[in-house]
Amino acid sequence: MYRIQGGAKNARPSSASSREAWGNYGGHARPDSQFDFGQKGIRNDPDLAPAAMEDDAAYISNDKPNGKGSTVATTGSKKNPNESCFGKIGSGIRSLWATRQTEDVTGDRELHVKTTLRELLIYLAFLIILCIVTFGMTGTSMYYYTKVMSDLFLDSTSTSGGSFRTITSVEDFWKFAKEPLLDGLYWESWYNNQTVPDEQLGYIYYENKLLGVPRIRQLQVHSNSCVVHADFKDVIRECYESYSESVENKEAFGKKDNYTAWYYRSEDELGGTSYMGQITTYSGAGYVQDLKRLKNESEEIINYLFNERWIRRGTRVLFIDFTVYNANINLFCVVQLTVEFPPTGGAIPHYQLRTVKLIRYVTAYDYFIMACEFILCLFILYYMVEEAIEIKKHKCSYFKSVWNILDILVIVIMLLCVGFNVYRSIKVGDLLKDLLGKPDQHADFVFLSFGQVQFDNAIAVAVFLAWIKIFKYISFNKTMTQLSSTLGKCAKDLAGFAVMFFIIFLAFTQLGYLLFGTQVKDFSNFKQSFFTLFRIILGDFNFDQLEAANRVLGPIFFILFVFFVFFVLINMFLAIINDTYSEVKGDMANQKNEFEITDYFKRGYDKMLSKLHFKHDKIVDIQKALQTADINNDKQVDFDEWRQDLKTRGYADGEIEALFAKYDIDGDRVLDEEEQRKMLSDLNDQKAALNKEYDDLDKMQRPESVARRSTSRVSFNDDSGEDSDGEDSHTKSSRSGPAQGVQYEEFTVLSRRVDRMEHSIGSIVSKIDAVLVKLEAMEKAKLKRRETMGKILDSITESDGTSDEVKREQMERLVREELERWDSESSITPQPGGRGASPSSSGRGGGARSRAGANADIFDSGVFTSHC
Repeated sequence: MYRIQGGAKNARPSSASSREAWGNYGGHARPDSQFDFGQKGIRNDPDLAPAAMEDDAAYISNDKPNGKGSTVATTGSKKNPNESCFGKIGSGIRSLWATRQTEDVTGDRELHVKTTLRELLIYLAFLIILCIVTFGMTGTSMYYYTKVMSDLFLDSTSTSGGSFRTITSVEDFWKFAKEPLLDGLYWESWYNNQTVPDEQLGYIYYENKLLGVPRIRQLQVHSNSCVVHADFKDVIRECYESYSESVENKEAFGKKDNYTAWYYRSEDELGGTSYMGQITTYSGAGYVQDLKRLKNESEEIINYLFNERWIRRGTRVLFIDFTVYNANINLFCVVQLTVEFPPTGGAIPHYQLRTVKLIRYVTAYDYFIMACEFILCLFILYYMVEEAIEIKKHKCSYFKSVWNILDILVIVIMLLCVGFNVYRSIKVGDLLKDLLGKPDQHADFVFLSFGQVQFDNAIAVAVFLAWIKIFKYISFNKTMTQLSSTLGKCAKDLAGFAVMFFIIFLAFTQLGYLLFGTQVKDFSNFKQSFFTLFRIILGDFNFDQLEAANRVLGPIFFILFVFFVFFVLINMFLAIINDTYSEVKGDMANQKNEFEITDYFKRGYDKMLSKLHFKHDKIVDIQKALQTADINNDKQVDFDEWRQDLKTRGYADGEIEALFAKYDIDGDRVLDEEEQRKMLSDLNDQKAALNKEYDDLDKMQRPESVARRSTSRVSFNDDSGEDSDGEDSHTKSSRSGPAQGVQYEEFTVLSRRVDRMEHSIGSIVSKIDAVLVKLEAMEKAKLKRRETMGKILDSITESDGTSDEVKREQMERLVREELERWDSESSITPQPGGRGASPSSSGRGGGARSRAGANADIFDSGVFTSHC
């Protein structure tokens, strides 16, 4: 607590000396800074900080015999004043990673909310940067670019009417290769049949640069790669297995001329990668033939391969690879057309068009994204340090939290993306350099495009997890915990239900695969059957296919699946969720409301409002002091009048003297009319600043609290300072408002109130002590009366053989002796503090006399005689 000592008023220095004394006071602010009514406005006042000040200064006025100076004492700060500069820097850096896991916030709900809010704000900044980087790498142009390429190469038809999507045989493939493929790759004339200049050759749709030359590649299996049954060995002499690397044909075949199409090249020689088709996965090796830059030369190669029957019985897959680049939108489109030839015969077309942005930084917006990427790297480093600190503190228990595992997962994904981003930038530069030097070679961007797609997928997953992680920071609100609480409470029930569900679901999956796998595409394999049944749950099914495949078992299968899975199991699942949610809602309704984020903001608002009230109180007090302190009505206020008036209003000597010295320009210890006008002018300016501050708060305040706050708003039209008693009491009461921090002025008022309360409580305690003493004496008297009556009754029963007159006299004597002893004891009983003696004595005396009279009546009535 602050201690304010006052001395004799005659021992004070002059105003000039006081100003000099306060000029440089140990690095602390002058007391009159509490009354700094300058033109800078209320924002400069430390009392108007949103949160309560932790360290306030207390000013202690020590009166010296020689009348010199005042001294100031400050409260001990929470921070160590002897802490070194490096220690302070280290503490500041350490506070950057202060989280709920690294700090002890279990006992302080407000600190918990404050820390959570700080974490949430930092995380939102990270999330915004992550979204900017992610969406900066994509755009609607990617979709339209892919659509244009797919329409050109997949949907263009030949003269016979077939397209790539309709390929079902080798013959269909050659029709596509001769017409739609070559027409799509080579645009050598304008729409008016004029020839395109040589410098503009190699563009698709006249806008998309064909990088290098297209490549055709096939994979084969060798003959006798499978075993023919003995009954058919004489009839079937060759057998070609489904593709696998173990049966892959690596021998040269055909004419073996200068064309490379007849020679096998390994995956390392081609620098290729494996490819997952619809039937199986294929290696990056094979028999390769590159086309040319001109259409007629490429057409010659296609016709040569067609005539020489390049596609044989052992061919299992054929690839057409090429890459185009559009400088208008800075996008690459890596096209890979695939035709699989299964051992059943026929052809299965498949394609992949990957539209990617491999050259990242071209425009000003791209460089803005690069700056955001750099900031994102700083955030990743920040969270790496944060998680390292939490792991160091919690050890293995850190990994028990799902949120912590999610943090680690996001960080790992982001590190992988950063690494690939660097690799891609370097690799694309090398590829383009080689390609520009050798324009007739094939540009293999397949691996880079595949990596870029995986990079985009990883970023998408990271953004998804980052958004989910927001629940970690809003879980302090009980409304926001409904989802996690519901899932957490029903987790065991859902786990048991999941076992039962998947037993039945997998049974239906196998049944559907075995019943319809040979005729219905959706049940052609186990995976397809599994997802088809999920689609049936969602209402996406084709009942006609099932009925056509098996007219009896098809409808039975469908009805049983819908009944057991849809009507029974799904409704059980929903019932578990609904029951648990109802239970969670009931628990939350009975749960005690804890300190939430809305309370935190409301408390901060109330603190600021109470500080504004307190500042207004000081202005009102000074205005009243200027009016009432001039007791002799000489229009001049001397220091004694000023001090006496403000002392009655609860202000300390130090601030009274400092404020007086601020406006006592000539130092004569008297405020003349000019000095008083200057003070009033400053007060009016401060009123205007307060009014502006209240207007700002009006904009921030919630609508439902406008009426409440308007009652406490200051009316600044009364410049005369004549405030009613009601307003005075209101402003005084505002000093004990909701603010938690105790300011120096508040302390001075409250300390006086505490002194008055101690004085009043002291008299109450004394009276309570007297009452307790009386009650104790009455209890003792009651015990003595009981003992005396017992003696009297014993003497009555033991006095056998005596006459009634003798017994009566004996009884009367015993009773009178006892009554006299009670009166003597009551007359010598000490009274505590002399309080309440007369009423007590008279009460006791009256009580004794009543008891004596009552006993006399008893003896006169002959009660004891008849009893005996």
